[in-house]
Amino acid sequence: MASLKLNVVREGLRLAAPFRISGHVFELCDAIFVTLDDGAHRGRGEAAGVFYLNDDADHMLTAIEGVRAAIEAGPSREELRGILPAGGARNAIDAALWELEAQRSGKPVWALAGLPEPRPLLTTFTLGADDPQVMAEGARGYAQARAIKVKLTGDLDLDIARVQAIRAARPDVWLGVDANQGFAIGDLDALVAAMVDSKVSLIEQPLARGREADLQGYKSPIPIAADESALTLDDVPGLVGRFDVFNIKLDKCGGLTEGLMIARAAKDHGLEVMVGNMVCTSIGMAPGFVLGQLCDICDLDGPIFLKQDRTPGIVYRDGAAWCDDDVWGATAAVAVV
Repeated sequence: MASLKLNVVREGLRLAAPFRISGHVFELCDAIFVTLDDGAHRGRGEAAGVFYLNDDADHMLTAIEGVRAAIEAGPSREELRGILPAGGARNAIDAALWELEAQRSGKPVWALAGLPEPRPLLTTFTLGADDPQVMAEGARGYAQARAIKVKLTGDLDLDIARVQAIRAARPDVWLGVDANQGFAIGDLDALVAAMVDSKVSLIEQPLARGREADLQGYKSPIPIAADESALTLDDVPGLVGRFDVFNIKLDKCGGLTEGLMIARAAKDHGLEVMVGNMVCTSIGMAPGFVLGQLCDICDLDGPIFLKQDRTPGIVYRDGAAWCDDDVWGATAAVAVV
């Protein structure tokens, strides 16, 4: 690949309202936005990093500057995996390389990835943790949603009340819960039983990262997904017998290139695959939409939490997400200015 010009900036993504999960409340997300251009074509990428790994904007910017020369030398996406470790920095550069290749080749990213023409993807719409009745009203407010994911905090009785209120408000939707590491193994039987009663279809990351062995052989009637316990391709074999679903997030694994590898490896190991997201604009979400074409469960709602998204952006209609090639990965050159 010919030499490239790299530009990387920090961007503050402000949320429309505070968003609460177990142990954290988010109002602003610092992301990075990168471009790679060769004078005729330009590729773009965005990443928010992984907050619980201290992979923040400062860390991502430092990581990229440390290998600027190697990136501007024009590596392949496979070579990039040896230049930067898994994380947000590599995700942003990887996305820019994908779009750059799409423009140079005249093929959209999904075709370069060997995938069929994309289809709209049913996506979850996420409710941050709050008072049960506030969350129930939020569920009603997601009028178009056909799937809702509920953030829990680890307060068992309150979390059960939250889910019960949401199920009463929306008896029609697929429902999943995300514990964000909030529980211990001793809580799990009670949590699972209550979730069965509320017709919950997925329990995500109930235990802390590092406690995966506690789930060895645990039999749950509801599939259990690994998120914080599932970072990269190397984690796939260790999840077998402990989890049912691998939640791929491109900021965790370092980009679409590795995300596609994880999806295929996880299925080879008998795991289902989910694509998730950090808070991001449609540019950051678009590679996840490509990956979502291989996934059993999609959580692609990140841009809806922002005060302002990019234009053009992902379209949400009838509970599904649609990302046109014009958002990212277009075959026509993005103007280089």
